[in-house]
Amino acid sequence: MNLKETKENMKNLKYEFVEGDEIVIESGRTLKRIRLLTTLPNFLPAGTIGGYIESEKSLSKYGNSWVYDNACVYDNARVCDDACVSGRARIFESARIFDRARIFESALVYGNSCVSDDAQLSENVRVYGNAGVYGNAHVLGNTHICGNTHILGDAHILNDGQIVWFSHVGSENGTLTVYNTKDNSIEVTRGCFRGSIDEFLSASEKQHDEQTQLEYRLLIEVAYSRITKNRN
Repeated sequence: MNLKETKENMKNLKYEFVEGDEIVIESGRTLKRIRLLTTLPNFLPAGTIGGYIESEKSLSKYGNSWVYDNACVYDNARVCDDACVSGRARIFESARIFDRARIFESALVYGNSCVSDDAQLSENVRVYGNAGVYGNAHVLGNTHICGNTHILGDAHILNDGQIVWFSHVGSENGTLTVYNTKDNSIEVTRGCFRGSIDEFLSASEKQHDEQTQLEYRLLIEVAYSRITKNRN
């Protein structure tokens, strides 16, 4: 190995495994505690003890990504870029956490789901299936996000009932998601569409037959009733 390769390898040594500090989780997998080897730009000093990961595939050696406290990342899951996982959060199966996403407390992210951009999950949130949370979305409480549901933009979901989704609907058997935003308005996503209830129903009138339009109107009414009920 030449000097250039040696220096490059030294740059990539962001963390190491703490010898003798391992846990065996319910599935029988062995996870190892990590220790930071270099000071990160977010002022996390070298020597900081982190959480538990299964292998070097679990946590990128590039960027400022980090696993804190007793958080765990395993299976084929991966944390990268500037994302952070902390508390007792668990990321597993084939989940992906990237960009500047933050996962706190006892949140679980698994399946083929992903959390990215500046999204944040905390408390007992569950994200699984093929679901995704993006943008500046904040989700907390006992909320479950699953299936093909995508939460994006400035969504601010506080607890159960403030997000409603319906699978296998419309002309393409897709997922319709209705949720609160930070300014307490209600937003709808369906496929590539994102907008208000009125905008969604207007777009539906232009694109769908009467039966599909009726289906969407009825589902929106149910979702609106559920979300506004939980505001009181």
